[in-house]
Amino acid sequence: MEDCVAVDEKLDMKMVKTLFLCNRQKTDFYLFITCGDKPFKSKEFSNALEISRVSFAPAELMEEMLGTKIGAATVFSSLIDTENRVKIVFDKAVLSEKYYGCSDGTTTGYMKIKTTDITGKLLSFAHHIPTVIEV
Repeated sequence: MEDCVAVDEKLDMKMVKTLFLCNRQKTDFYLFITCGDKPFKSKEFSNALEISRVSFAPAELMEEMLGTKIGAATVFSSLIDTENRVKIVFDKAVLSEKYYGCSDGTTTGYMKIKTTDITGKLLSFAHHIPTVIEV
């Protein structure tokens, strides 16, 4: 399995890529957190979840549902999604890392955070149960 590529070995941190996706009808939404250097393949993602093909959700829905703009998707938006309309999906490779780097919800700010703090604390507080897939 391919691991995430380190941004800076001294920081012991990997950058993630967070994608806001939806089905064709725009009724099912996904926030997919994967390795920053890994190409996204819609077919692999859909097959892993056993769902119909997905595509990138419209920018206006991202702003409305997650409170962020294109290029600023973040797992922290789960706090805004109080109705749990967006399913949080992790690439298994991300969860094998102690830390990862992610957007702070802007296009210019980033942070380093413990992976277990995201999966164990943040998502629990936000009432989101993440799904883990291997792609």
